Amino acid sequence: MKTNVKKIDNYQSEVTVEFEAAELEKSKKRACKQLAERVNIPGFRKGKVPPIQILEQHLGKGAILDEAADILIQKAANDIVNDLKIIPVTQMRRKIITCEEGKDFVFTLTFTNYPEVKLGEYKNLKVEKKVAPITDKDVDEQIEAMRNHHADMIDAPDAKVSDGDFITLDFVGTVDGEKFKGGEAKDHPLEIGSHKFIDNFEEQLIGLKIGDEKDVKVKFPENYHAKNFADKPAVFHCKINSIKHKQLPKLDDEFVKKISKFETLAELKADIKKNMEANAERRAVEQQQQDVIDKAVENMTVDVPPVMIEDRITQMIEELSLQLQSQGMKLEQYMSFSGLDLDALREQYRESAERDVLTNIMLDEVAHVEKITVNNQELNYELAVMAQMYRVTPKQIYKILQENRQLSGVATSVLRRKVMRFIVDNMAKDETAKVEDKAAETKTEKPADKTETPVEKTVEKTETPADKSEVKKSK
Repeated sequence: MKTNVKKIDNYQSEVTVEFEAAELEKSKKRACKQLAERVNIPGFRKGKVPPIQILEQHLGKGAILDEAADILIQKAANDIVNDLKIIPVTQMRRKIITCEEGKDFVFTLTFTNYPEVKLGEYKNLKVEKKVAPITDKDVDEQIEAMRNHHADMIDAPDAKVSDGDFITLDFVGTVDGEKFKGGEAKDHPLEIGSHKFIDNFEEQLIGLKIGDEKDVKVKFPENYHAKNFADKPAVFHCKINSIKHKQLPKLDDEFVKKISKFETLAELKADIKKNMEANAERRAVEQQQQDVIDKAVENMTVDVPPVMIEDRITQMIEELSLQLQSQGMKLEQYMSFSGLDLDALREQYRESAERDVLTNIMLDEVAHVEKITVNNQELNYELAVMAQMYRVTPKQIYKILQENRQLSGVATSVLRRKVMRFIVDNMAKDETAKVEDKAAETKTEKPADKTETPVEKTVEKTETPADKSEVKKSK
């Protein structure tokens, strides 16, 4: 097999492949065997290879030649990836130049290359951990939310609608004097001040009494999901049916005893502040870890082929579709409800897709440079978690993933999490953090040399993206 690689542009390459005529003739014998396994030839049992002349009579010479060509093209594609270390991120598009008996078989394979990557600094990165301070005002707001949660709703038949009230109302909406679908309701519940309705709808109801009617004039926002109403004025004829005032409980020790395990308001506030500070610390750590990954991505130099972004967007939309199906909704219904077409939906995902692709490229490259791999024990643990989630055995989930060619994808996900952990563990730490880490190490017992696997060994030998080529092929 002779090959000649030519770069078409910054992203695409074309490989011209040439097999000698003898190779094509040899491939025809294998093609006859494969065809015999798929078709029924009168007088021959299925799988029994008849003479090539018999196959040509029933299928035609072209069918056998096409099958032989497919065999050689697949062989060439595999050899190009393995021998030339070319890593395609798209399926190879073939174009046959010459495919005739007695002549050399010549064709081209065109594909998009995995981009060249130049890592920047990814170890010893300095990223500040910003813990949001918890103030007395924050605690008081949390207490107030608890009071609102335990508030009583009191009928107020003689009162006027005010901010914070719960009301029911009838309304009929019109645009250009015409009623529209979804613009009419009876006894609709509404909390004044919740801003669930568009524009200043709720504010215009303040001051009304039960039985009062009013035309509420609003304007749909420019980005309204129903495009035919976007930026248009509308009128809603409203009638107030009921009004309930919210009666908050008295904030004292008795209230605290009723809703918590504490005896006094001071104890409750102290506990709330402690929990809020712990949550603030957790959020700060998570954000710091994300920031250090983002910084490693920023330090990398790479020209990403647009097709990688488009493929990631397609994948994200497929994930959305599956999620919607689990909720009993189709993607088409979601887009109709949101006022989006497929192009607009793809644009919504573009920024996230670009971030995902860049992050994955960086993680895969670090895995290659640092020789980070996934072993069977780690993969088995991931399978055990997935099996528990889907309520099947680890062997069953392994079989499902293997049949659907998704096992390498799971291994890649585990690998990338390991690389993230590696980058986070190797970020620069301030002196306080170093002291805390050293103190933690002295308190932690050394783990046993042998770690018990969480599940039985379901994978005897699994290909993991241990080197650069394997990482890229798993995409």
